[in-house]
Formats: sequence, C-alpha cells, structure tokens
Amino acid sequence: MNRKRMLIAGSIAVLVGLVASGFVYNQMKQATTAEKPAIEMGEMVVAAMRLPLGTRLEPKHLRLIPWPAKESITGMFQRIEDCVGRALITFVVDNEPILDGKLAPKEAGAGLPATIPQGMRALTVAVNEVVGVAGFVMPGTMVDVLVTGTITGRGGQSITHTILENVRVLAAGQAVEQDEEGKPQTVPVVTLLVDPEEATKLTMASTEGRIQLALRNTIDTVETKPPPFYRASLFRRPAPPRRASAPPRQNVSYTVEVIRGTVRETKTF
Repeated sequence: MNRKRMLIAGSIAVLVGLVASGFVYNQMKQATTAEKPAIEMGEMVVAAMRLPLGTRLEPKHLRLIPWPAKESITGMFQRIEDCVGRALITFVVDNEPILDGKLAPKEAGAGLPATIPQGMRALTVAVNEVVGVAGFVMPGTMVDVLVTGTITGRGGQSITHTILENVRVLAAGQAVEQDEEGKPQTVPVVTLLVDPEEATKLTMASTEGRIQLALRNTIDTVETKPPPFYRASLFRRPAPPRRASAPPRQNVSYTVEVIRGTVRETKTF
C-alpha cells in the first residue's frame, strides 16, 4: 500500500514538473518571438556619384536614402531641393552624406572661387619640375615656401628664407583634385591658399627672388620658423685646426762634484 502511494506521489511530481517546464518554455518562446517595436524612419540626402570639389549641385547629383528619424547628423539634409544650387568645398564619394559644412553659400558661386574661405585668397605662382617637387605638389597637399635672393647693401650676399609655412595647395595647373592613383602631375603653375598678408609676401618673393616649395606631411601642422641661411655660411672657409699647446718646460738641475787635489767641491747647474 505504501509502495502504491509512493508511485502515485512520484507520478504527480513528474506531471507537475512537466507542466511547469512547458509553461516556462512557452513564456520564453513568446518573449523571443514578440515583434520588436518599429523604428521610425526618415530620409537623408547623399551623393549619387563621385563629385569633385567646386561642383554646383544639381538634382541628378543627389539621392535620398532611408535614415532613422531619431539618429540625425549635424548638418544633414532631408530634402534634395535644400542642396541644389550650392557648390561643394570638398570632393565627395558615392553615397557620402551631403552636410552643410561641405557646401559653400549659394551666393558664393561654383568652381574654385567657391572653395576659398572668407578672408583668404588664392594666389597662383609659376613653378617648374624642381620648384613643384617633381610634380608631387598636388591639390590638397601642404607646402612651405622658401625664397632665395640677394641682400642689397651687404656686399650682394645671398640668403634663403622660409617666408610661409603649412600652406594648402588649391590647384595644380587647372586641376583641383589629385590623381586617383597618386601619380605626379607636372604643371606650369600652382595655386596656393593664403591670407592677404601672405599674398603680398608671396608676390614679392616670386617677383624679386627665386621661390622653392617644400612638400610636407598633411598632418604635420607644426611651424618651425627656421632661421635665414646666408650664402657666406655655406662657403665659409673652415677654421684651421688648433695646435695642441706644448707642455710647460720643467727646470732640471744637475749636481757636479769637482775634485781639486785634496779639495772636493759640489756645484749645481
């Protein structure tokens, strides 16, 4: 009898366990299969193709893509018509978001003038393969400008001086973008982005002296302000080597014993 009761109790326990397990399984399944709340979507304007710097945007240049409405990007556009008529101040690639910071004001026009920030100037200087660093001075690169000339009133002494540092190249010839493969471009002129004071220095240097461009790393923005270098320093006769000074002479004394018959005498020299 007791054995029968134990079997009945065990069966009831197993049944209760199965029911509990089934309930937990169903609850977990419902939790995992429940639909996630829908994300509210909006739209964002992106480039429909690769666009060079200075391009005045037209509807064919742009398209809309879905974008989460609550994940806005500062300066983004949601309507194509808000971008049309404005020029790019940097190049963009396909599907790149069009942001307000990448566009010039509508009244700025298009092309290279639209890329010049307010208060700055674009100045073109003549270069050759040497001055243009073998064609590697391309749009977007940074250069220092050195000038070599003769000082009047000082015996015609030549001097080389760095007059500008960390200057951006806006264009090489008429190209405002680098070659996609990074190939050098031999051009007769380059256009530099300078402020009005730098423009006067550069104009004087290119007129009265010989300029040279020194290519620098685009992320190296430190100004070193190197001192001027004079021609006399380059060809100065080296100073003769200094002779080692002779050691001071030491006084040496000698003692001599002089014998005269039975008389002995000592003398020091």
